[in-house]
Amino acid sequence: MRDLRNAQAGVCRRFIVRGRVQGVGFRWFVQEIGRNLELSGWVRNLSDGSVEVLAQGGAVQIEELARRLAQGTPQSRVEGVEEFAGESGGPSPFAIR
Repeated sequence: MRDLRNAQAGVCRRFIVRGRVQGVGFRWFVQEIGRNLELSGWVRNLSDGSVEVLAQGGAVQIEELARRLAQGTPQSRVEGVEEFAGESGGPSPFAIR
């Protein structure tokens, strides 16, 4: 039986998360989710106070990431999540930039 994550590893999405998402552990939260879902990619703060996420993996895992980004953490306040097609950066462990 093939692993669906590997069969659909070509899905790549970029997210911009807006709200109170800096200074509240949001990047560490996203990194943990990315690693648990076995995604490749990264998360970083942007100068406008938002957080950018680039993730590559299976479609189901990307959908779960999007759902969790919208939920945020108890300390954060997510006001919106924009999703875009992303460009693959190749396989790498999910990391904070």
